[in-house]
Amino acid sequence: MPDAAASEPPAGDAPKPPAGDAAAALAWLGEMSPDLRAAAILDGDGEVLAADGDPERWREDAAGLFRVADAAGAEPVEGVHVATEQGEVFALRHAGLAAVAVTERFALASLLLFDLRATLRDLARAREAAA
Repeated sequence: MPDAAASEPPAGDAPKPPAGDAAAALAWLGEMSPDLRAAAILDGDGEVLAADGDPERWREDAAGLFRVADAAGAEPVEGVHVATEQGEVFALRHAGLAAVAVTERFALASLLLFDLRATLRDLARAREAAA
């Protein structure tokens, strides 16, 4: 399967998936990931397309998380995983979209990252089909 990220337009120029698709994707994530506490899906500009809870808080916190992770290297990061005693945070960017998820401690990282990546790929495909 070709990597969509290699040919993606700049984030500001990418059409956004309909909000209903993002909300449905967020609901699917909740069904697929029993350890999920809350999550959000954002566009490449940081606008929240769907979220559990306060969208403004998700926008600010996701931007901060990616800003700190990006500052650690020369290139923007694709994914972030932070584990604490209280729980874990996963953040992933793909094709001008981002997903951030907060889970219980000891969530299966590989499975959650797979679900996040699949969700973003599906939303990106829907966005391309709508364009």
